[in-house]
Amino acid sequence: MYKSNNGYGGDVYKEIETKPPKKKSSIYRTVVITFSFAGIFLLGLYIGNGTIQFNDGFSLKKSQQNSQLPDDLNYATVEQLYDALKKSYDGELSEEEIMDGIKAGLVGAAGDTYTEYLNNKEAKEFNESLNGTFSGIGAELSKENEAIVVVSPIAGYPAEKAGLRPKDVIVKINDESALELSVAEAVTKIRGEEGTNVKLTVVRDRKQELEFEITRAKITIPSVEYSIEDNIGYVKVSRYGDDTKELTTKAAQEFKSKNVKGVILDLRSNPGGLLDSAVDMSSLWLNKDSLVLEEKRGGEVVKSFKARGGNILSGIPTVVLIDEGSASASEITAGALKDNGVAVLYGKKTFGKGSVQQLSELRGGGVLKVTIARWYTPAGKNIDKEGIEPDKSIDRTEEDFVNKTDPQKDAAVEYLKNN
Repeated sequence: MYKSNNGYGGDVYKEIETKPPKKKSSIYRTVVITFSFAGIFLLGLYIGNGTIQFNDGFSLKKSQQNSQLPDDLNYATVEQLYDALKKSYDGELSEEEIMDGIKAGLVGAAGDTYTEYLNNKEAKEFNESLNGTFSGIGAELSKENEAIVVVSPIAGYPAEKAGLRPKDVIVKINDESALELSVAEAVTKIRGEEGTNVKLTVVRDRKQELEFEITRAKITIPSVEYSIEDNIGYVKVSRYGDDTKELTTKAAQEFKSKNVKGVILDLRSNPGGLLDSAVDMSSLWLNKDSLVLEEKRGGEVVKSFKARGGNILSGIPTVVLIDEGSASASEITAGALKDNGVAVLYGKKTFGKGSVQQLSELRGGGVLKVTIARWYTPAGKNIDKEGIEPDKSIDRTEEDFVNKTDPQKDAAVEYLKNN
């Protein structure tokens, strides 16, 4: 068996600002939380002003959709509200909490699940998650219809071992309601020191209420694992990180040299990661310059991503395994391979995350995560809230998880042996 384990990478592709800010430098990252990171954040890890320009020609101009807004806001009523609160509130207030509340409220006015302000603590936790090692339960969260939802538990870690499943709705954290929490707030409550416990109450399939007592642990997420069994190459990608290109290329070279009959690309419970890694991985199968995805802003194409060459696995029959926990960058890969006709998809419909977020470090501390575009598959489909349907729908039941059987992978193996 050939394996390679690596740490966690964020669901971002990095761009560099061509025009430096006047004072302290701000860092801009574009998030394909498509993650997510979606609007999707790793449970227990925890994903400036002016025109933002990037050195590859992708320029984010001021949105024409908001051209009616004034250049600056009138804060007189906000100041009035602050004065009244300061004078009348029966309790202790802090300036930092008030400022965080103002920023969160401003961003929340967008009404977009994936546009969010992260305060200093939340931003620190987010950055720690990008480094690959953290203390938590090892799962991904998002928000659907005002509810905190598990996108996917990470294989081999406490959340999965305890029995959490994709689409579980978290209604309580340590017996306190989670129904009005933001994703960041829920993450803060769920994560904690290694060895301590957190109690989660979830609703499954809208009818079954379950309780889980989960012990937090130190978590290092492997980026890629691969093996060759019965002349079929199997590669499991748990997250798209900085090292994913190198590791999947190594797997592809091994598969090619061993002349495998087929390849299984397992993207189940993969919440996403770096956009560039998704493009690089797709390029292992696609001819150079084949379309991988397009980004649109206000209905207009602002950037196209194409295969970069080095299609080592071209012509080798491939099955991509997907499920409800496949989100963001993993949906980009699945959509690109499907629409270009180089792979078939087995499993269940994916999560459905078709928007792009940018992360910006703010000068006063904290991070703005803001939706800047929508992404589309090569066939021109935006999968947001719809997901990608498999070519062959195969269930993996609760009994399969308990018995550690895998009918989805078994069906893929059978298909490749006969094709």
